[in-house]
Formats: sequence, C-alpha cells, structure tokens
Amino acid sequence: MTTTDTSTTSAPPGPAPYRWRWAALFVILAAEVMDMLDALVTNIAGPTIRAELGGSAAVIQWLGAAYTLAMAVGLITGGRLGDIYGRKRMFLIGAAGFTVGSLLCAVAQNPELLVGARVVQGLFGAVMLPQGLGMIKEMFPPKEMQAAFGLFGPVMGLSSVGGPVLAGWLIEADFFGTGWRMIFLINLPLGAAAVLAGLRFLPESRSPHPLKLDFPGMLLASLAGLLIVFPLVQGREHDWPLWSFLMIAGSVVAFVLFGWFEARKSRAGGDPLVVPSLFRKRAFTGGLVTGIVFFSGMIGFSLVFNLYTQIGLGYSTLTAGLAMAPWSVGMVVGFGLAQPLQKFGRKVLHSGTLVMTLGVLAILVTINLAGIGVSAWQLAPSLLFTGIGMGLLMAPFFAIVLAGVEQHETGSASGTLTAVQQLGSAFGVALLGTVFFGLLGGNVATAADDVAPKLRADLAAVQVTGARQDAIVTALRDCGRDRAVAKDPQQVPASCVRLEQAARAAATSPQSGAAIQKAVMTAGADAGKEGFGIAMKTILWVVAGMLLLTFAVAFLLPKQPLPEDQMPH
Repeated sequence: MTTTDTSTTSAPPGPAPYRWRWAALFVILAAEVMDMLDALVTNIAGPTIRAELGGSAAVIQWLGAAYTLAMAVGLITGGRLGDIYGRKRMFLIGAAGFTVGSLLCAVAQNPELLVGARVVQGLFGAVMLPQGLGMIKEMFPPKEMQAAFGLFGPVMGLSSVGGPVLAGWLIEADFFGTGWRMIFLINLPLGAAAVLAGLRFLPESRSPHPLKLDFPGMLLASLAGLLIVFPLVQGREHDWPLWSFLMIAGSVVAFVLFGWFEARKSRAGGDPLVVPSLFRKRAFTGGLVTGIVFFSGMIGFSLVFNLYTQIGLGYSTLTAGLAMAPWSVGMVVGFGLAQPLQKFGRKVLHSGTLVMTLGVLAILVTINLAGIGVSAWQLAPSLLFTGIGMGLLMAPFFAIVLAGVEQHETGSASGTLTAVQQLGSAFGVALLGTVFFGLLGGNVATAADDVAPKLRADLAAVQVTGARQDAIVTALRDCGRDRAVAKDPQQVPASCVRLEQAARAAATSPQSGAAIQKAVMTAGADAGKEGFGIAMKTILWVVAGMLLLTFAVAFLLPKQPLPEDQMPH
C-alpha cells in the first residue's frame, strides 16, 4: 500500500504575480517616453531657443550635451540607489525631479540657466530610468516577461518618430505664446501623472543583496567626461587656447585614475562602478569603442542635420521635424527586420553598418544633385535607408557585446554600455557640432565667391560697376563669413554694416536701390545655403568614416549574441 504525501511531493505554489503589473508597466513606459522626447527635442528647438535667449553657437550643443553627459555619469549609480533604498521610492524621486527640471527649463531666462536645468533633468532621469527594469523582472512571471519587454520597442520607436515632429509642431503652434518653452511644459502633466500613478501602482521593490555606492568612482567618471566635452564645445569660440588642450589631456589622466581606483576598490573587496575584469575582455573593450564611435556619429549627425535644415535651408521647426521622420521610421523598420535575423549575430550588425554608410553617402549625393533648393521629400529616401541600417546595427549590439563577458559581469557590462551610449551622444554633439561650426565661416566665404559672378551681372544690369561693384562683392563675402562665425547672433558684424553702406552708395535712384538690395539679398541667401551645404557634406564624409571605423572595430565582438533568457534587461 502506498500513500501520496502532497506536502512533500508537490511544489508549493509560487507567489501570485503582482496584481497591478500592467498598469505599473505603463507608468514605467511613460518615464521612458519622457526621456526619449527630451533627448531629441532640443535638436529641433536649438536654433529657436538660441534666437530668443541669445548666446553663442555652443549653447545649441550644450542643450543636448549637458543632458546626455549628466545621464551618462548618473545611470549606474541610479540603479544602485534603487537596489539600496527601494526602486519605487527612487523612481518617484527621479520622476518628480525630472518634472521640476522640465519646469526650470521652461522658465529659464538665459542660456546658462537653461543648460543648468538640462543637467538637473539628466541627473534625475538617471535616477528614474534604471528602476523600471528591476521592477519589471520582479512583477512579471517568466511567461509574461517577454511580452512586457516587447512593449519597449514599439513605444520607443513611436517616440523617436513622433518626438521631433511633436517638438516642431509645438514650437510652431506657439500655444499661449510659450513658443519653444512648451516642449518642456508638456512634461509637467506627464511627470505629475507618472508620480501619482507610480504612488498607486508601482510595487515596493529592492535588491536583497545590493551593491554599495561608489561616489568617488562616479565623480572621477564625471570629471573625465566633462574634461573632454567642455573644451570641445567651448574651445573653438576662444580660438583653441592652451587651457582647452590641457583639459583634453586632463580627461585622459582622469580616465586612467578612474580605472586605477576601480581596480583598487575591487581588490579591496568593494563594489566598483565598473567591474575591472571587463576591460580584459576583447568583446567588452571592442563594444565600448564601437558604442562611442557609433553613437557619437549618429547623435552628432542628428544635431548638425537639424542645424543645416533650419539655419542653412530655412526650414521651419515643423518641416525640420518632419524631415527627420523618415530616419526614425527607418530605424523602427530596421529593428523589426533584425528580429528574425538574430541567429546571424555579428553579420546583422555589420550589414546594418554598411547600409547606414550607403545611406549617409546617398544623403551626400542628394544634396550634391539638388543643391541649395533640396527639399525634405528629396532627402526622405536616403534618410529612410540610413535609419534602416541604424536599426539593424542597434538591435543586436548589446546582446552581441554581452555574449563576450562572464555571466556574473553582465549586469555591470550592461549598465556601463548604456552609460557609454549617453557619453558617446554627448561627445558626438560636442565633436561634430564644433567641426560644423568651425567650417561654416570659410565655407560661406567660398560660397560667396561662387555666387559673385551672378551678383556682378545683376549689379552691372543697374549700372553698378568698377570700384562700387567690387566694394559690394567684397563686403558680401566678409559679411557672410562674419555672420557664420558670430558669437552673438543678435549683433550685426561691422562687415555687414559696410555692405549696407556700399549698397546705398551705389544706388542712383530708388529703383536702382531696390534692384541692388534684391541682388545683394539673393546672393547672400544663396551663399549662406551653399556654405551650410558644403559644411554638411564634410560632416557626412566624417560620419561615413566613423561608420567604417565602427565596421572594423566590430570584428572584435563575438559572432553570436547572448541568448535572450540570459540578458540582464
């Protein structure tokens, strides 16, 4: 006779899944959307903000770099704060702080306060964002986990498509006379809703074995990042003084000190910000270089392209936002195409890099063929193609890099790669923005020489010849160059005053004066557009080179990605 003891032979039922898990997931997704939008909107709004608040061209760069640099240095520490003090608590603090930072951005009355408010947004965003992933892993049973994480792709895709368009529309609509400030004010109801819904629906969650905080490591990483980004943004405007090169050299020293400190902390049994053993892995170091080069190129390109379309071609903010939409749509398509191709691993990443390179070169060809009248519709096919390549590259990137590290290192490696993504974004805005602005003066002057024959013909048609014609042509060249490099866009350069005086002096009647004015304005506008186009084409060559470097460095990565069930999410 046998009996069955159910108390010993059947496993006790596990805890029931968290009741409000789907509502909590949408709260977490709302936070992701706020971050995605705020990372994108200043690329569209930058020229408008500078026109109202003033400041040098560096202001446009700092609007993006301040946010992403603050986010980069805070992300890993933000995750540990949730492990120690509770993920719900830190999510709510992060969301509330992010909302306050958005309000500070919206009410800023000068560029310095706005850039400072962007730092506040980035730091609190770094506290808010890492908490969601830990809560999802605790809330959802294994059979629902994939579906929960699967929602991130579409939501992020829609945000990347809609973000620039929304920014352009809000600025152009000028609700209640707020102009560009509405791109930040819109975060107030979103942030308040996230806090209130978070109080109600998010679960209490923390790690049973949290890692200790590494504030010295974070400070060293912050210092190293700032020492490289600050001189890249500000050095050009001060004609590259000695301090700019000393700061760049100092950043190398700070990164070395960071590595030494982390290794020392690890040997002493502490919890370093980054596990030092990762740097002995070829896959991880290759992933860092790949990530920095790739994200620098892409985010830097995004900024420069918006400057080109808005300031150079004269697109409205809405048109500029719509012009970027094909790129974002392509990225979503590329992500979708990459999913069934995951088994091909590194080949998918390499294919995406080559597709992107061809797309970037196609943009260059389009600008060459269409000239100064290039439209958003003409740019759309090559931007779509570029976006598809970007999606193919990004989709397997993290899984491929993490396949080359030990299982116990995946958490640190994943957090570091995410931080490097943000650091690369800040570096790209600083580097490519600086190269672009540095090229403009000379390129506009060159373009003025190109339009000079037509200007001379138009002036000769109204009997402006000889020395008077030469004075106008020379002053137009100088005015275009000086406007392109002006530190204060509100101040009229002396060369432009001379141009106006030369045009007035050449007029013999009201009719000839109007004709001269029209000829000068047309030539100036054409030279400006052509000069911006020359600078844009140079940047496209730089980006293509960065993509080919990405292709080469990616050979250091493993051939196959880490299986989905081993990803740290």
